[in-house]
Amino acid sequence: MPSQRIILGIGLAILLVIGAASIGLDLKSRSDSASVDRALGILGKLSDMRPQLHRAESAARAYALSGDQEFAREYREASDAIVPALAALIEAVKANPTEKQLIEETKALVERQIALNGELVRLRTAGDSAAAAALVAQEDRAATAAIAGNLEKAVAEERRLLFARRAESETNGSFLLAIDLAGVVLILILATVLTLLARRSRRELQDSLSASKATNEALEAAVAERTEHLVAAHEELRLSAAVLRSTFHSMAEAVLVIDTKGEVLLSNPAAEKMLRYRPGMTVELLRSLSTVFHADGVTPLPVQDMPAARALRGETFDATEIVVRPVGGSRPVHLLISGRPLRDTSGAISGAALVYHDATASRETEHKLQQSQKLDAIGKLTGGVAHDFNNMLTVITGTTETLVARLAHEPELQKTAELIDQAAERCSELIQHLLAFARRQPLQPRNVDINATVVDIAKLLRPTLGEQIEVNSILEQETAVAHIDPSQLANSLLNMAINARDAMPNGGKLLLETRNVVLDEAYAQANPDAKPGPYVMLAVSDNGAGMPQDVLNKVFEPFFTTKEVGKGSGLGLSMVYGFVKQSGGHIRIYSEVGHGTTIKLYLPPARGQVETAPAAAPALPQGNETIMVVEDDALVRNFVITQLQSLGYQTIAAANGPAAMALIADGKPFDLLFTDVIMPGGMTGRQLADEAIKRRPGVKVLYTSGYTDNAILHQGRLDPGVLLLTKPYRKSQLANMVRRALSG
Repeated sequence: MPSQRIILGIGLAILLVIGAASIGLDLKSRSDSASVDRALGILGKLSDMRPQLHRAESAARAYALSGDQEFAREYREASDAIVPALAALIEAVKANPTEKQLIEETKALVERQIALNGELVRLRTAGDSAAAAALVAQEDRAATAAIAGNLEKAVAEERRLLFARRAESETNGSFLLAIDLAGVVLILILATVLTLLARRSRRELQDSLSASKATNEALEAAVAERTEHLVAAHEELRLSAAVLRSTFHSMAEAVLVIDTKGEVLLSNPAAEKMLRYRPGMTVELLRSLSTVFHADGVTPLPVQDMPAARALRGETFDATEIVVRPVGGSRPVHLLISGRPLRDTSGAISGAALVYHDATASRETEHKLQQSQKLDAIGKLTGGVAHDFNNMLTVITGTTETLVARLAHEPELQKTAELIDQAAERCSELIQHLLAFARRQPLQPRNVDINATVVDIAKLLRPTLGEQIEVNSILEQETAVAHIDPSQLANSLLNMAINARDAMPNGGKLLLETRNVVLDEAYAQANPDAKPGPYVMLAVSDNGAGMPQDVLNKVFEPFFTTKEVGKGSGLGLSMVYGFVKQSGGHIRIYSEVGHGTTIKLYLPPARGQVETAPAAAPALPQGNETIMVVEDDALVRNFVITQLQSLGYQTIAAANGPAAMALIADGKPFDLLFTDVIMPGGMTGRQLADEAIKRRPGVKVLYTSGYTDNAILHQGRLDPGVLLLTKPYRKSQLANMVRRALSG
């Protein structure tokens, strides 16, 4: 036994020596193999460098010659990759001074070429084609040749090292094989000795195995139980990870996780859709695709205030709004961004997490709501001003009409009076436009065949617009009947057509279209002033100059015009807007500079047959009844009394509702109550009429007003049986309405 142990010890010692030698040679062989792989990798990088350099130079020159943005993008991609690749090459060959010097010289030459090509791209982008062409002519062939030469030398040096390392590796491999064979023989001898020793100790082991069998069984049971727990925990972890991964990829918000260098470590599909992110992009490259502004969309956002920069500085922020305008010219995007810095176990910042929410749709909805509210506010102010002007115009028009009649024997003065009368009439038209915008005009809606109306108006438009304007129409045969005021529709079409003509000074095309449409809930949510439901759509399109966004934002405001002084009042589209809104419809305008404009009127549909226009009422004779005139404006009141008395009527006057009620209480007899609608004194004309009818059942009532503020108008319509004489009015209109009221 001692001799066997000595033999075994000697054999093991020899085996250890052989193993150590084998390990050493194996390590040397592996080192040589790694050197060969590294040399092959360097050769590959050198081989890739030359086409990359050629690609950058070619793309820059192609962009200088063609101006194609695709070449500019290709140049940026190639040039951005070249310098890091050279730096990686310098790091890879740092153990070889000769190669390191060659690559460093090459890097300096390449950086010079990149700077030259970058200047070439900059000049072409700035539109300086002459300077770009001159720079192309100054191509530095010597630098290009030097770069190519240095790369060839580096390739030659790497190949020399590669061949030397391969030869040395083959020699070491042969020696290693011989040592391995000797080791195998020795192992076989030792195995024989160990087999003999094992037979002797087997009996001893058998006894110890029987003793530990119970212990092993208990251990196996514990291991099985632990394994079961680990399997269950692993399955639970797998399911949790799957849920988290699915949630992350299905998020509507874009998510980017970046490191301190701006490299993107993690992203979700929403980032690719919302931010145009592509795998491999850095934050800096992603930023170069767009111009970033503050929430106002005007002030540029400095680089140090970008969300990624703030988060990497350690700032925590939520819902920071920015506006991103893509370089390609796509529409701007409003983003709400939340950011958090990421820290390692030592507390140092190791990256950042950024979450982006697209708020473009909500911002557009807010803007439309603000525009609608602004127009409503302007409408209220306009309506009040128009009411006061109507009171004064009623006196002016009535007085000038009398002057013209009485100055028949003084032609010069009569002409002056006629000029005043014409100016007052023009003011009256302007006031009517303002009332239309303010939605304070009394409408006379009826069921109208839109197609027939468009055909009739198109016939009138052709001579009005001139031969240089081509008028076409596309009318859907099944277009529904609309419930609107036909005269207001005609005025609206005329206004829109004249605006289209002015936008096409050199001629163009005007297109009128009709069809049935349904505005759904989604559209109504995006356009707060629209109600969902069916509409009759009437569109007026031109291929004129179009309008920029700042003009579109004000196009419906009264007196806003882009025309020269004296060429337009700015009331045309405001009148159209008021008519459509008062009719219970919706209006949208689309325009693009250089392409034209389309205005769409969404008019309320109606059921039943098309109604024919009522025939004009013939002039009525004078009368001798008594009329109570209730008007708070003294000028208007005196004018009305004078006109009524000239028509043969008796008059009683009151300045407001309480004064009129006092006269009624005193028993003053009258046949007709002629009252303004809106008056001071705490009582409207409608309230006065209601009280008068209670005390004098059967009394006739005629209302007058510049606007009614919904006192007797509901959604632009008079209550059944209510008569209204709209200010300003002429003597003939007053006579006809008074006789109509008394005869009703």
